[in-house]
Amino acid sequence: MSVEAFHQRTRIRLLQAGGVALGLLLLAGQPRWTGAVHERLEFLGFCLVVACIAGRLWSILYLGGRKNRSLVVEGPYSMTRNPLYVFSTIGAVGVGLIYGSVVVALLLGVLSAWAFFLTARKEEAYLREAFGQPYATYAARTPLFWPRPSLYRDSAEVSFSPKVLKQTFLDGLVFLAMFPALEAIEWLQAEGVLKVFFHFA
Repeated sequence: MSVEAFHQRTRIRLLQAGGVALGLLLLAGQPRWTGAVHERLEFLGFCLVVACIAGRLWSILYLGGRKNRSLVVEGPYSMTRNPLYVFSTIGAVGVGLIYGSVVVALLLGVLSAWAFFLTARKEEAYLREAFGQPYATYAARTPLFWPRPSLYRDSAEVSFSPKVLKQTFLDGLVFLAMFPALEAIEWLQAEGVLKVFFHFA
């Protein structure tokens, strides 16, 4: 196994372990906000998750099945070199708000941004080697992670892979599936099936 593959597998395992730990916290805790505030947080979170799915689909329309084979610099890739990671981070924040906690939303957002940023830095080394000067020029003007909308530019037409688009849509549904999952946890806590040990703000 290469060093890069080892680091990638380690990152995945750390993310999985973090996800399990966070899941246990959510099972044992409960949002402090109730009533109208809780409903507003849920609605905002749902909107962010929808934006995440739409943004990931928009990004994959430009990337298609060309990842690591050609340099894509238009559409969302003109504002950030990693729009898929950015939209996934937005989705993670949305999941935290659907849960009804600003603290959980911030925690998920920071952890996701950190993990995706590290992954993007690792991938950048490969892209610099694969595409040489064109990538160096692109990287010099385009942020690695946080988008800069003023840089936006588009292409006349885009070709995409229906198979990749479908897979991205299905992947995005994982974010949406958190809504009924978190509602189920909330119901089980209200019924006394799950004991609440602490509250999140």
